[in-house]
Amino acid sequence: MMDLVYVAELYAYNRWANGKTLDAASHLSEEERKRPMGNSFSSLHDTLVHMLGAEWIWLERWLGRSPRSLPTAGEIADWTALCSRWKQVEEEQQRFLSQLTAPDLVKPITYVNWQDETWTYPLWQLLVHVVNHASYHRGQVTTLLRQLGAKPESTLYYDEKAPR
Repeated sequence: MMDLVYVAELYAYNRWANGKTLDAASHLSEEERKRPMGNSFSSLHDTLVHMLGAEWIWLERWLGRSPRSLPTAGEIADWTALCSRWKQVEEEQQRFLSQLTAPDLVKPITYVNWQDETWTYPLWQLLVHVVNHASYHRGQVTTLLRQLGAKPESTLYYDEKAPR
């Protein structure tokens, strides 16, 4: 079972790692970010849009809403739009997380997915899922960045955060 301190640490890491990922991608051109790469999603841009969309849709579900689709790469068409939307989702996510109480972590969250199926999980399981999902796709992004000749950032969170 999770506690609020762990949730805060987990999401501090997630924001930090997403920031490192976006920073590494920022050094590429728009053309490079949108180049078809034959990954789970066509391009680096499409992968990042998916990651952002997942962070957004789970936040919506935590808030009791059930969006029927993720934002598309066409809706988040360029780097500026992606970064702006990411910042907005992170701020809303942080606001939600900052208001959690310990009993909220075991509260059941019910949502309807894209197949019109209803699912219910305790909030803590969904919180873990979001960070695991992001970690999975950050690994894909790291590979794409290397294939595009960019240098991925280190993900040694505690090395960077530790006092020297």
